[in-house]
Amino acid sequence: MKFSDMEYKRPDMGAIIKEMSGMLDELQVSPDAASFITVFKRINEVRSHLQTASVLTEIRHTINTADEFYTREKEFWDETLPKWQVYEDRFKSICMDAPYRDDLRNYIPDTFFMIAECERKSFSDSIIDLMITENKLSTAYGKLKASAKIEFNGEELNLSGIAKYTEDTDPEIRRSAYNAKMKFFAEHESEFDDIFDQMVQVRDQMAHKLGFNNYVELAYCRMNRLDYNAEMISSYRKQILDEVTPEVTLIHERQRKRLGKKHLAYYDLPIEFADGNAVPIGTAEELVQNAVQMYHEMSPETKGFIDTMQDNHLWDLVSRPNKEMGGYMTQIEDYKVPFIFSNFNGTSSDVDVLTHEAGHSFQYYLAKDIEIPDMALPTMESCEIDSMSMEFFAEPWMELFFGNRADRYRYSHLAGTLSFLPYGCLVDHFQQEVYENPAWSKEERKQCWRRLEKMYQPDKDYEGCNILERGCWWYQQNHIFQSPFYYIDYTLAQVCAQQFAVRIYDADPTAWSDYIHLLKLGGTLTFTDLVKEAGLKNPFEKGTIASIVASLEKRLSSIDDSQL
Repeated sequence: MKFSDMEYKRPDMGAIIKEMSGMLDELQVSPDAASFITVFKRINEVRSHLQTASVLTEIRHTINTADEFYTREKEFWDETLPKWQVYEDRFKSICMDAPYRDDLRNYIPDTFFMIAECERKSFSDSIIDLMITENKLSTAYGKLKASAKIEFNGEELNLSGIAKYTEDTDPEIRRSAYNAKMKFFAEHESEFDDIFDQMVQVRDQMAHKLGFNNYVELAYCRMNRLDYNAEMISSYRKQILDEVTPEVTLIHERQRKRLGKKHLAYYDLPIEFADGNAVPIGTAEELVQNAVQMYHEMSPETKGFIDTMQDNHLWDLVSRPNKEMGGYMTQIEDYKVPFIFSNFNGTSSDVDVLTHEAGHSFQYYLAKDIEIPDMALPTMESCEIDSMSMEFFAEPWMELFFGNRADRYRYSHLAGTLSFLPYGCLVDHFQQEVYENPAWSKEERKQCWRRLEKMYQPDKDYEGCNILERGCWWYQQNHIFQSPFYYIDYTLAQVCAQQFAVRIYDADPTAWSDYIHLLKLGGTLTFTDLVKEAGLKNPFEKGTIASIVASLEKRLSSIDDSQL
């Protein structure tokens, strides 16, 4: 079914709660595993219907935040989903406490019970009001960013639209565009500060109500960290700091030479080459057609996937006024299809959407028949392996998108995956310090960001841009506001995707089959077990980061980037 034909109707929550309560009562007294599974399946049908309705609202609201109908429906779901969590919590608790739980493992994977335990620890009805407030604050942040109207070059642009000018070959245009973008954040500084301050207080209150020492501990449960902890993450960040940050400094030095600059200013970082970055050729429609050709040629599995996406219009890709920023993939359970949301803006990120978000969507497409909806997708860090690895598997087709600048894109993409790692760790470290110190003032948080920024990204020069020098760069990062502690997942996944890249560059014939195997497993295994199944090294193990950096640095050094 085409996305536009998918009907949305606000559910009758009173009737659904009555039905769910009856099924939960029945589940609780099921005499054996077979009867339990029968009721379990019926419950999952109801859960899928609710997920579908809430996701249709989320997609259509982010497509147009000015749509009054879906704005009201978003407000309804912001209040309803936290209240519904009571029934989710009871459902998971009954599963956890079933006397024949060992017999249930023949149908329900261990990861279901592990995630259920995390959910049980991270919810009680005492935090429902706080969860509602958190949802409303998240929505407010998204609307604030979507409201940006930046006057530049005779145009009125949103935050996505200004991006192409920050990559202009003229340094004065780059500087002016970057400053015009940051002027929006400076003008709304108090609003961003207030939203985040309220978020920190709300999340800290949640943690204490649930018996945690701070929100960091609660966040690890909410993020379903099944087989690693904060101490392991801290050690991992140290590896990135020691092994990757120095390499990124060298990458930036090469960039400085290519640009012919005495030093790189903050507005120079987005541009890789003096005569311009690799930018996609053609219209949005042509990019989509190129993606269709690529996935048709890549494999039979990707051919079926991309035809499903195109035939059913399961994406909204182009930036427009009142559209939320960013990009995401989500799944629509009742129809067993993914959906891609993005903001094309004429830069290479448009192609990244067609590989990264398509990687997420392809994984769901392959695992959608896993009968338990909770298990079709893995935990977040594992999801990102799927998307980031697809970026590398797609590299042989980049001529379709960039023509004779395809090698320029491939170099920038590979270098960018290394440059990203310290930044990703910076975001995670910042959040840890903020939530371990919830009483900090707004200024203390900014000082913390700038201090950590100088540690993880020591060659950033913000001279001439006061708001960045004062430590406000993080206003731009959706995840800090809307998905706390998610960002480290990207870095863990990147380290895994980089291993696939090395195997691709070495023409390893098993790389693709291992990738397909990984995707089909969905969420039936934990992160480290999925990594092992895919024939990859554990990012937490000492030496993993160093070996990957050595391999990728060797490849980058073999390329004469001045000739790209």
